Amino acid sequence: MKKTVLIFDDDVNILELCSIILTECGYEVATSETSHNIIEKVIETNPDAILMDNWIPDIGGIEATRILKKHPDFKHIPVIYFSANNDIKSLAEKAGADVHLAKPFDLEDLENLIKSLLEK
Repeated sequence: MKKTVLIFDDDVNILELCSIILTECGYEVATSETSHNIIEKVIETNPDAILMDNWIPDIGGIEATRILKKHPDFKHIPVIYFSANNDIKSLAEKAGADVHLAKPFDLEDLENLIKSLLEK
């Protein structure tokens, strides 16, 4: 059964690029350009991992990640916090994300990070 990755990012180019790469790696990919109705989106897609942008519209990546990590049904889903922000590490920690990935990122780093999280 294919693993699903849900990507939250308001940059359509990033969504498209990540979708192509992850689909080629054998994952199902779902995307969202906002963090609006985040719980409903996670219920709908049932992801095995989430890529969360810091600057996602509506509530933002930090709050969106916190909501997921507080939810008893979703707190186990690994969240990769990704942003071009200089203090990505502290933002990811503040949000409660599992790991972080600085933009721009190497596509191989993205693949390896998701693979390592999903094989745990």
